[in-house]
Amino acid sequence: MTTPSPVADAHPYLRAASAGVRHHTRALAHRGQTAPAPADRAHLDVLHSHLIALHQLLDQLATSTRAPHPAAGRHLATAGNRLWQASAAVHDAFHLVPPVHEPAPDDAECHPERLPEGPPVLTICQRHLAAGHLVRRTTTPSDLGRPSRGHTTACVQ
Repeated sequence: MTTPSPVADAHPYLRAASAGVRHHTRALAHRGQTAPAPADRAHLDVLHSHLIALHQLLDQLATSTRAPHPAAGRHLATAGNRLWQASAAVHDAFHLVPPVHEPAPDDAECHPERLPEGPPVLTICQRHLAAGHLVRRTTTPSDLGRPSRGHTTACVQ
């Protein structure tokens, strides 16, 4: 029989993901260049994947929290809506950033357009459409268009 994890180890993968994002942010800031390089499509694709995963996590938490704690569930649902808006903006930015290199048809033996899942550039679109399906089932357009209320609560320790 295993013993339950101590509170500090309750969510190791979530802490590792947060540490990875913090490390990546510091690495971008300290590259030694005068200005960080602009985002490329690969970077935006990974960031979109992270945002969608966070959105799905918040959606599950909001659903399970809503019954015992309705106010907290509403706040988690609002946070999920904001993450969806952020992922939609990253998706749009992805399509506005020019590709680094589009090989000519004769340049490569590999033909990604023939892959069953489509060209690699479409993975972000497939992920976004799948998440959009969930958003449309659980959210109204007015919820997504509503500005953040800015409610704050006192931190209790």
